Amino acid sequence: MTWPAAAPAGTPRLRLEPLRVAHAAEAARLFDDVRLHTWTGGAPATAEELEARYRRQSAGHSPDGRQGWLNWMLRRLTDGRLVGTVQATLSHPDADEEPGVTEAALAWVIGVEHQGEGYGREGALAMADWLRAHGVDRFTAHIHPGHEASMAIARALGLRATDRIADGEVLWRPGHGTPSSKRA
Repeated sequence: MTWPAAAPAGTPRLRLEPLRVAHAAEAARLFDDVRLHTWTGGAPATAEELEARYRRQSAGHSPDGRQGWLNWMLRRLTDGRLVGTVQATLSHPDADEEPGVTEAALAWVIGVEHQGEGYGREGALAMADWLRAHGVDRFTAHIHPGHEASMAIARALGLRATDRIADGEVLWRPGHGTPSSKRA
């Protein structure tokens, strides 16, 4: 299976840089805050742990090739500072029922000191535009039921909460009448 490779993208305030192993040291400093794990569990990763993770993710696909992995680091244009990351895991979930449909499970993380400034929404919308332009048909997200900021981003993407919960997170899918293939 051939998946699209992440390419640079941008917004008026952000540059979306395809993930590289070289981002690990800077990302470790940005994400070294236990508050980021309130909703996801776990603890901040070290630079070495991020290097290993980013090396795997930079491959662009799962080891078996069944999923595409697209990751971007969000860099603020005004001062060049890293503010967060957005990612998409691509799959063909209903190949028998809907051949050729590509779905992206979306995620985003914004450093604590940069939260509340709209970077998550801006980066997620830019990523969604890029994905649409590269043949992605549908978006989903998994969000902790108390994470209001992430829910607002999901709504901006045209997603609505479902009654499905996995690992304590609610599955969000395109809302009725608002397909995720169109910007909300």
